[in-house]
Amino acid sequence: MGGDRDMGMDALGLGIDAGGTQTRWALAQRDGQIVAEGALAGCSGNQMASAQGRAAVQAVLTQLGAQVLAQGQPLAVCAGLSGFDGVTTEPAQWLAQALSLASTSIHLRSDIEIAYFDSFAAGEGYLVYAGTGSIAAWIDADGNLQRAGGRGVLLDDGGGGYWIAREALRHIWRQEDEAPGSWQTSPMAQAVLARIGGSDWAVSRQFVYGQERGALGELALAVAASADADPLAHAILSAAGQELARLGLALVRRYGVRPIVLSGRAASLHPVIAGAMRAALPAEIPLQQKATLGHHAAARIALHCHN
Repeated sequence: MGGDRDMGMDALGLGIDAGGTQTRWALAQRDGQIVAEGALAGCSGNQMASAQGRAAVQAVLTQLGAQVLAQGQPLAVCAGLSGFDGVTTEPAQWLAQALSLASTSIHLRSDIEIAYFDSFAAGEGYLVYAGTGSIAAWIDADGNLQRAGGRGVLLDDGGGGYWIAREALRHIWRQEDEAPGSWQTSPMAQAVLARIGGSDWAVSRQFVYGQERGALGELALAVAASADADPLAHAILSAAGQELARLGLALVRRYGVRPIVLSGRAASLHPVIAGAMRAALPAEIPLQQKATLGHHAAARIALHCHN
C-alpha cells in the first residue's frame, strides 16, 4: 500500500474495485494522480443473498475504510462491485459509516462499468473481462451498458478463473474414476490437488462445496502453472481463450466491429489464453490485452461525481 505523503487539503476521490478474489482501492487527487492504494480480501454482490455473506462484505468494507482513512479523507466514493444488482444499498451504507461520509457521497456501480472506462470512452470498443467469472461489455454513446455473458459461475462464465478451475477438477476426477492414482503422473493434477490440500476426494469435495467462488477460482493459478508441462492444462487454457472470444463476438454480431480489449486477472494467467482468443477472432477485429486498473478509474470517476 502506498501513499505516505501529506495530502493536505487536496480533494480526494476514493475508487473501489471489488471482486470475488480481491478488493482494491485507490485515492486520486483532482488532477487524476493516484496518491494511495491498497488491496484486501475479495467481496461481491453475490454474497448479499445470505446473512453470512453480508457480514463478510461488511467486514471487508469496514477494514477498507480504516485503511483509507489512514491515508486521507475522501470527499466521494465510486465503488464497482462484482455481482451488483443495481438495487442493493447496504454496501453504500457500510462504506458511508466506515468513512464518515453521507450516503449521497457513495456511488455504487457494477465492476464491469468501472473496468470499461479504464479502457474506453463510451461507444469506443468492447471489453472482455475474465476474473473469477467472465463478461463482455460495451457502453454505448448514450451511456447504456450492453453485455454478453456474466451470468454467474453456475450457469456459464466460460473462460473465467472459476470455469478454468472447474474444468481442471472435472478432468482430474473423471480420470481418477477410470484409473485411480493417475493424478500422480499428471502435473496439472499434482499442482491443483496440492493447492487444495490433499488427493482424497473428501478434501476436494470440502474445498469445492465449502468455499466462496473466489477461492475455487484461485485454483486456476495451479492450472496455469502446469500448462507448459501438461497438455491437458494447456488445452483447458486454450479453450478458455476460445470462450472469451465467443463473448466478444457476441457483441460484434449485435453492434458491429470495434476494437476489443481483453483484461482481468484470469486472462493474464498464461499467454495461451490471449493467443487462443486472437486465433478465434476474425483478423479485422483489433485485440489488445491490458491490465485494467478499475480502482484507479473509479477514483477519478468519484471526483467527477462529486463535482
